[in-house]
Amino acid sequence: MFQIVLYEPEIPQNTGNIARTCAVTGCGLHLIEPLGFSIDARQVRRAGLDYWDKVLVDAYPDFQAFLSQNPGANLYFLSTKGGTYYHQVRFRPGDYLVFGRETAGLPQEIMDRYRDRLIRLPMLPGLRSLNLANTVCATVYEALRQNGFAGML
Repeated sequence: MFQIVLYEPEIPQNTGNIARTCAVTGCGLHLIEPLGFSIDARQVRRAGLDYWDKVLVDAYPDFQAFLSQNPGANLYFLSTKGGTYYHQVRFRPGDYLVFGRETAGLPQEIMDRYRDRLIRLPMLPGLRSLNLANTVCATVYEALRQNGFAGML
C-alpha cells in the first residue's frame, strides 16, 4: 500500500519493529545504506519476530541509487523541521514515506531539496523527537486511515 524508506537506520530494534509494521500493513520497506547493523543480525530478526519473510525489503547503496531505482516516486519526508503536519497531507496508495537516522534525522541537503515535502508529527515544544519506529507507525496508520484501511480487517 505505502512504501517506507529508512535513510541510514542505525538501531536494529527500530528497523525490526518497522519491518513488523510493514508486514501487518502491507507496506514495502526500503533501506538506504550504510546501515548501522546487518539485516541478518539477531537483534533485527528478533524485533521483527517471524515477519521478515512477509516484508518486501529493498536496499540501496545511497540515496541517489534509491531515486534512480524509484523514478517518479511521490516522496514525503518526515522531520521535526517539517512545516506541514502529517494529517494535513492527502496520502495516496504507493506514496513513499522517508524517515531519517535515529540520531541525526535527514541530511540538510535532502531537507533543502525537498523543503515543500517535509512533514511532521505534532509534539510538545522543547522535546527532541519521537522514537523512529513509533513515528513510522503513526504515519503509516494515518495514511491507511485516510484511505479507508483498504484491504485490512
